[in-house]
Amino acid sequence: MDSFAKKYLIGLIAVLVLAAGAWYLNRDTRVADINAMLAADSVLAGYPYPFRVRSLQNGVAIMGSPRTADVPVMQFLRTAFPELRETAVNDAAMMAAQDRLVEKQSRAAELVQGEDDVNAVRWELDERWYNEHGVFLNR
Repeated sequence: MDSFAKKYLIGLIAVLVLAAGAWYLNRDTRVADINAMLAADSVLAGYPYPFRVRSLQNGVAIMGSPRTADVPVMQFLRTAFPELRETAVNDAAMMAAQDRLVEKQSRAAELVQGEDDVNAVRWELDERWYNEHGVFLNR
C-alpha cells in the first residue's frame, strides 16, 4: 500500500471513529431505557407492532402508532394480521383484533406515563413500520 492510500485509510478510520463517538454521546439513553422496558413487557411481547418511544421532550413522550385519523385501524390490522385481509370490518375476529390493539396501545401508554419524567404521551403515525411491511401510505 502506498503512502497516499495509508493516509487516506487512516483519515477515513478517524472520521468513522469520530462519527460513531458523536452518535454515542448524543443518543438519548432515556428513550433507549424506556424502549427496553416496553420490549421486556410480557403483555406487549409478541404483538406484531412494537410500541416505542421516538423522543422525550419536556416530559412528553412521542410514541409511534400504527393508526391515526388518516390511517384507519383496519389498514393496520390487515397488514399486521394477514389472516384478516379478507375479513369484513364488522366480523367478530376483526372486532377482537381491534380490541387487542386498544389493549396493547393503552398498556404501552400506561407504562410510559408511569415513568417519573413522563407527563404525557403523544402519538405519531409510524410510516416506517408500514413501509417495512410493504405498505406505502398515500397521505
